[in-house]
Amino acid sequence: MLDVGCSPWLLLNSGPRPPAFNMALDEALLEAMPRLGRPVLRFYGWTEPAATFGYFQKYAEVERATHLRPLIRRSTGGGIVPHDADWTYSLAFPPGHEWHSLRAEESYRRVHEWIQAAFAKLQVATELAPTPNSEFRTPNSTIGCFVGYEKFDVLWNGQKIAGAAQRRNRLGLLIQGSVQSRGIGISTTRAGWQKAMGDVGRVELGAAWSDFAPDKALRERAEFLAKQKYSQPAFIRKR
Repeated sequence: MLDVGCSPWLLLNSGPRPPAFNMALDEALLEAMPRLGRPVLRFYGWTEPAATFGYFQKYAEVERATHLRPLIRRSTGGGIVPHDADWTYSLAFPPGHEWHSLRAEESYRRVHEWIQAAFAKLQVATELAPTPNSEFRTPNSTIGCFVGYEKFDVLWNGQKIAGAAQRRNRLGLLIQGSVQSRGIGISTTRAGWQKAMGDVGRVELGAAWSDFAPDKALRERAEFLAKQKYSQPAFIRKR
């Protein structure tokens, strides 16, 4: 991981929120990056079990592949992610930030090195997948994100426990990630992992954390996207 010196980062702990709102707030954070001008690390949970799926996936195939409901299309890529017991986070970076200029594979590696280091602080030994598990790689696959693994996914005892998806545009970079806590056979808590993530960010990334609460404009934009986009069948079933 790269130590970039002390730099201001924002920390947002949203707590449990409705599925559509979770996706909407992440998109609203990406849209707000030019205005906020600082990276945001967001931790959040779910008010009900749900599954999110990648922007380019076909709804009919996703519907057959998981029993979890509701199904919410993400603005990022990737596969199906179950949100019934996971620890969910997102990262948003403004344009001009170093992470925004990285190739997708490099930003994917960096965020998972961060997660790996956080688990190491908790005495949990993990590794990054050196290569994909080719058995599960198929064109336009609709399998779950946690069936098999991709290069640089976080593995525990050979099982994928953390994956992520990205969206990069002129507004910034959004990374949405999940740690599947049921796959961790040790007594690690969500709160402990979140603290470890913050500690690693401060030491290894030079993140000077400031607690962040969305302002009125950001809240209203997230609420609008939740109602008019992420809750709408036209978006969820668009493919």
